[in-house]
Amino acid sequence: MRRLPKVAATTADLELDDHTVSLTVRRSRRARRLLLRVDAAGEKVELVLPPGVGLVEGMRFAKSHADWLRARLAALPPRIAFSDGAIISVLGAPLRLRHRPDARGGAWVEDGDLNVTGRPEHLPRRVKDWLVGHARSALADSARRHAEALGRRFRRLTLRDPHTQWGSCSATGDLSFSWRLILAPPEVLDYVVAHEVAHLSEANHGPRFWTLVTQLIGADYRSHRVWLRRHGATLLRYG
Repeated sequence: MRRLPKVAATTADLELDDHTVSLTVRRSRRARRLLLRVDAAGEKVELVLPPGVGLVEGMRFAKSHADWLRARLAALPPRIAFSDGAIISVLGAPLRLRHRPDARGGAWVEDGDLNVTGRPEHLPRRVKDWLVGHARSALADSARRHAEALGRRFRRLTLRDPHTQWGSCSATGDLSFSWRLILAPPEVLDYVVAHEVAHLSEANHGPRFWTLVTQLIGADYRSHRVWLRRHGATLLRYG
């Protein structure tokens, strides 16, 4: 069977009452109906067109759901910029960002402050770099501990910034995690790592898989899943 060429996504503007929202318009051969959705970070609004539906009809659909879209965007947690004076949570401990342009030393924690040197325009990147570095260390330590407990080994560990999942385990034993887990309580980070390490033994979510997760961190893992459902969108709004 000849494979049809992929259709690249396009963009279109949707006028709301007080501002314009840019829609990513994507055609999907699998979609059975028109879809309008907002990603968890609030950074992407997608209009999905099923086969046979054109852009004009899709935009009419989007406009008819403008009230829903407006409410969905308004319900997102507020953004927390990496700026001087902002407070972030690192493994459950609050840290106030303090810009120290005249100091040296890069970034360091002192008396509840994360001090960051350099020019003002570099502050967000330097804060993120510091967080990513600490996330890599915390995630790697947790992964090694859990893998050793199961008698397994992972091949490598990478950090990314996905908006749809907190971690993954490939068939070849590669682990990948969101660096934003460093902004969650330590037990939540540890649960996500235990979850993915358990996939080194069980590549499914059957009873044996959850037995391994319980073996690694206890039966309270359910509360950590609830925390991510309730607060995960907030993690995505940092920076």
